[in-house]
Amino acid sequence: MTQTPPTVPTPLCDRLRAAGEWNPLWDPFYALDPEWTEKFIAMGVTPMLRGVLDPKVVELIAIAVDASCTHMYVPGVRRHIRKALELGATKEEIAAVLQLTSVLGIHTMSLGAPILLAELSSAPLPTA
Repeated sequence: MTQTPPTVPTPLCDRLRAAGEWNPLWDPFYALDPEWTEKFIAMGVTPMLRGVLDPKVVELIAIAVDASCTHMYVPGVRRHIRKALELGATKEEIAAVLQLTSVLGIHTMSLGAPILLAELSSAPLPTA
């Protein structure tokens, strides 16, 4: 997608592009509103840039976010696993993150099971 030159500076977006960390799925909203995109990026990367968390921990959290059932962004999972390994993460640590993240899927049952039970209690029983 051809990008419109920003009307405002977008240093964080530019930095992500230069580092190969830019997600091409962000191109459409960057083209529509570079200033908003810069603010969106700032919201997401500022905690990482402050250095409060160890870089390996940041990568483990990024794996969890990208692998979550609400995101499932394969290129990000792969990139963050590679980076975590480079930073000394073990396969056990990464597997633990994926296992913990998989628990998010339980919400399907948390939501659906009570509804099913309620509907079953008020529905006529089928006859065999």
